[in-house]
Amino acid sequence: MARLHEHQGKSLLADEKIGIPRGEAARTPSETKRIAQELGCEVVIKGQAWVTGRAARGLIKFADSPETAAAAASAILGKEVGGFEIDTVLVEEKLNVKREFYAGVILDDIAQAPRIIFSAKGGSGVEQIASEHPDALAQTLVDIQTGFPDYYARDLVRQVGIRGKLQLALGLMLSRLYLVARNSDARAAEINPIVLTEDGKLIAADCRITVDDYAVFRHPGLEIDVAREFDRPPTELERIAWEVEKGDYRGTFYFIQMEQDFKRGDKVIGFHGAGGGGSMMSMDAILNKGYKIANFVDTSGNPPASKVYRAARIILAQGPIDGYFASGSGVASQEQFHSARGLAKAFLEVPLNVPAVIRLGGNAEDRAIALMERVNDALPVPIEAYGKDDSPDSCSDRLDVLIKDFLPVEDTAPPIEKPQPEEPYQFETVSGGTVLFDHAACRQCETHICIDTCVPEILDLKDGLPVLNISVEEARKGGCIECLACQVECYFGGNRGGYVELPIPGLE
Repeated sequence: MARLHEHQGKSLLADEKIGIPRGEAARTPSETKRIAQELGCEVVIKGQAWVTGRAARGLIKFADSPETAAAAASAILGKEVGGFEIDTVLVEEKLNVKREFYAGVILDDIAQAPRIIFSAKGGSGVEQIASEHPDALAQTLVDIQTGFPDYYARDLVRQVGIRGKLQLALGLMLSRLYLVARNSDARAAEINPIVLTEDGKLIAADCRITVDDYAVFRHPGLEIDVAREFDRPPTELERIAWEVEKGDYRGTFYFIQMEQDFKRGDKVIGFHGAGGGGSMMSMDAILNKGYKIANFVDTSGNPPASKVYRAARIILAQGPIDGYFASGSGVASQEQFHSARGLAKAFLEVPLNVPAVIRLGGNAEDRAIALMERVNDALPVPIEAYGKDDSPDSCSDRLDVLIKDFLPVEDTAPPIEKPQPEEPYQFETVSGGTVLFDHAACRQCETHICIDTCVPEILDLKDGLPVLNISVEEARKGGCIECLACQVECYFGGNRGGYVELPIPGLE
């Protein structure tokens, strides 16, 4: 999910005519001073950060003059919270609070419907309210075809004992909050607290909105650059990984960095999972050995070999890890040699210089394991491959042994690089890649293994040379599934005349 900052969320509330405090975002103390002068009243300065308990962290301050507002902003801006610096504050009028409420629209995955929650008490987390004041809480599921008109909302408010004009006003705010959630494809939209001011106005004093990451493309105005719910701004590698994922819906690629600024010997592992539950078990297995995880990666849901390759390249770009551990679920929906080819291409191109244990459970796992064994023979570092019958614990045991016995090599294998063909033949692929053959090398090939192992069977021999049997346009639109056979299988079983260029913008 993509979480919005408070000032971004409040702009969505205002679009649906939900009352918000007067104010605006600022990035400097001087901007803060100007806004405070324009508001002409006491103000609150709130650091924009994806963390809870901002007041306790010193990220919320009150000021009774433009000068003290600027000083408060100066104390917040640049402050490090959770590994990142605050670069924006929200400057708003201070509210005269008479009473507080809570309202939320949250997608209920079990019920497969939006759930509306309203509480006659606000300020605390909804879980705490439910525990301490269950009678103050009311909730209902919404039929998305019917929606949530204000008379439904008024009935929900009535259930906690609120009557009269306040019931009408809160009901209208709840129905509008539902529209905010629906129109922004939010998985959660919460106002906490809704403030009833001394002069009788209902104001959204704070809000939290998270947008479904698969719907971000529909909302360019939200300016979400990475559709993930981080508690900090994304790192450079997380941005690079998102650029790989966002336009390629073939399977999943999730990347998040968990360790940074480490060195060789710090027992940090590059982790490459496949499937949620199996990945969690595998991470636990390696953590139980006393290692730390540099990153979490999930490539599952039948990803192409090209996506696995790009994931592996990003993992290896993090820094001096001590080992590479790939392990996840025994996936029945994907041929494991696709993942093996992606890993092989990455390991040969970087090249890999630390021990690796690769657990590839699922269809055609024997073929995948055999390929990884060939990669092991081609590199001066130990690489072991296992299947679904080998547990994550046993595989983590093997990686632990390999790391402890490993003596770093000074002379690594030369990396595979893009060739300069004498007789080039090439075509583009769906993710912006290029398949390149050197027909001069292909002419001397005895196996033509690229033809036999091409998964979509889009290659034929013409005059003894591999060429497309579909149009170049069809290949670019997805006819070539980027199975990487024409590079990886050619490297080990042909005359090394094939190469697949798969750019990763920003990584190089």
